[in-house]
Amino acid sequence: MGVLDKITGILPGISEPKTHLSFKSRLKWTGIILLLFLVLGQISLYGIDPVSKERFQFYELILGSSIGSLMTLGIGPIVTASIILQLLVGSKIIPWDLKTPEGKKKFQGMQKLAVIFFCVFEAYAYVSFGAISPSSADTGLFVFLIVQLAFGGFLVLLMDEVITKWGIGSGVSLFIAANVTTTIFVRAFNPLTPPGETIPAGILPQFVALLGLGEIFQAFAALLPLIATIIVFLIVVYIQAIKVEIPLAFGSIRGFSRRWPLNLIYTSNIPVILIAALLANLQLLGNLSAKTVTEAGTRCGLFGCFDTNGSPVSGLALFFNPPVTLPVQIFFITIMIVVFVAAFMAFYLKYQRVHRVILASIVAGVVLAFLVSSFTVGLPTGEEGLRALSYMLILTGGSVIFSIFWVSTSGMDSRSVAEQIEGMGMQIPGFRRDPRIVEEVLQRYIPTITILSGLFIGLLASVADFTGALGTGTGILLTVMIIYNLYENIATRYVEDMHPSLWVSLFFKLSSSKLCFDVCRKACFATS
Repeated sequence: MGVLDKITGILPGISEPKTHLSFKSRLKWTGIILLLFLVLGQISLYGIDPVSKERFQFYELILGSSIGSLMTLGIGPIVTASIILQLLVGSKIIPWDLKTPEGKKKFQGMQKLAVIFFCVFEAYAYVSFGAISPSSADTGLFVFLIVQLAFGGFLVLLMDEVITKWGIGSGVSLFIAANVTTTIFVRAFNPLTPPGETIPAGILPQFVALLGLGEIFQAFAALLPLIATIIVFLIVVYIQAIKVEIPLAFGSIRGFSRRWPLNLIYTSNIPVILIAALLANLQLLGNLSAKTVTEAGTRCGLFGCFDTNGSPVSGLALFFNPPVTLPVQIFFITIMIVVFVAAFMAFYLKYQRVHRVILASIVAGVVLAFLVSSFTVGLPTGEEGLRALSYMLILTGGSVIFSIFWVSTSGMDSRSVAEQIEGMGMQIPGFRRDPRIVEEVLQRYIPTITILSGLFIGLLASVADFTGALGTGTGILLTVMIIYNLYENIATRYVEDMHPSLWVSLFFKLSSSKLCFDVCRKACFATS
């Protein structure tokens, strides 16, 4: 037993269930942990200066955190540790073979150690750089704040393990979805009026109030984030169902066959989570290290200058953020509407070459967006265009890189999938039963679809961010994909455990989304 095994062996953790867990039991544990996560997000840190809560709240969605509470670190330590280890293992700096049980065990053990290290490191950084300020200059209070933050980060690690082993899905993904859905609900329906304002903060109450004042244009402009949210949701659901299916047959049972699906979004939402969290961490580092240089409160540091709200105003950090202004919103919302309508019409008319329709609709959307913006609020400025292009390149390029690393470290490469198919006793019709043959066939698709997956999901996330959608475009994209994957997970793995009465209640809860998913799935089949 190596040193790493000895260290990880004494770390606290969550053991695997010793017996088969029913769907109801897994659903119960998932609900308990989600409720606990939301409750802990409302428990404020002891000894914190209340002013420090406001400056960094824009990081909460991607990092699944709640600034100023025990959940301040959120999934930050987990994602940061995963990013660094994937880069080290993927680049062969750490020569572990993750296709072997020993390699996987080493990776998981090192990841847990790295998460604990980053819990302490990030807690110290938050307090020492002023993101979380103590209410007094007492050294003991300074240390106690670090302990509280690190403890909260470790609780997130344990809760993630509980959901992974005892619940349904991934804790990291569900925590992001919980934060995003809460934000969408509050921003859409909040009836309260901010101090010094006369218009409610929520989108729908704001729309009604502006209509009552006769401000028609402002009322519909206020609805843009909600419209963008709906459009992003529909496009993500449609794209989620596009796939390539490889025919398989049972080697020992004639007449029985199935298809092995390879989704266009093959690596799911993981690459976007990783690159978005990396950008959030870089911005947070730049924000924490910035020092006040003007009387207005502008602070400048490693990655540029930030205003009193923590938003970048110049430097490299400015290009880590999407430009969300009214001209940019209208421009990209117009493009997304044209693309979605064209794709939907292609499905309705049963047109086979949908990819040509989508490419043509993008060109038409850009032309129409140019005209609409020109005659309404004006075109985006040159700086906004440069920021949009740089943000799109960063998010898309990062998603492609992490997509490649994720496939190699998570058992989704051609060899691993071929071994899974072989283990199920299946083979490709017309070929002899040999995992090398299956691997050779999969090799035609998986490397290409891996790059396309990262490229497409990064491009979609960046464009969605430009629309100013509630919960951010990336947040909505992640949430829709998380819910869709959870739905598929339940439908494929826990069907036999579900009681008929539970099926009825689940049907009514998911009926609207299931209908949308099934329609989009049929659209995919029509194009494949």
